[in-house]
Amino acid sequence: MSDQSVAPVPPFEPPYYAVVFTSVRTEAEGGQEDGHDDGRDDGHDDGYDATGALMDELVASVPGFLGMDSARTPGGLGITVGYFRDEEAILRWRGDAEHRTAQKRGRAEWYDKYVVHVAKVERSHGFERV
Repeated sequence: MSDQSVAPVPPFEPPYYAVVFTSVRTEAEGGQEDGHDDGRDDGHDDGYDATGALMDELVASVPGFLGMDSARTPGGLGITVGYFRDEEAILRWRGDAEHRTAQKRGRAEWYDKYVVHVAKVERSHGFERV
């Protein structure tokens, strides 16, 4: 999420699901070097930043949403992983009207390409230096 500190989402008790959204922004929309980990602070007033912030808020309200990790390389490759308790939660998010509208705008304006992978997580663990 946009206000998340620099730390991965903690491990959850499996099983749960990971939805991996990998994207390349259009150059015309500022997607090559935006200087912000989640790719949303690109300095352009094209609606991308505001839409991203709204999507962060909306997905957080979906029952079964567990959290999100997001990063963008200087070359423009963005990866966002959303974690969901079950497939029903993913379907609720996928069917959200505002999310569907943002997806259409993304295809029309913001992305050259993207891929979505959905995976069931069978194992999860983490490490944190204390």
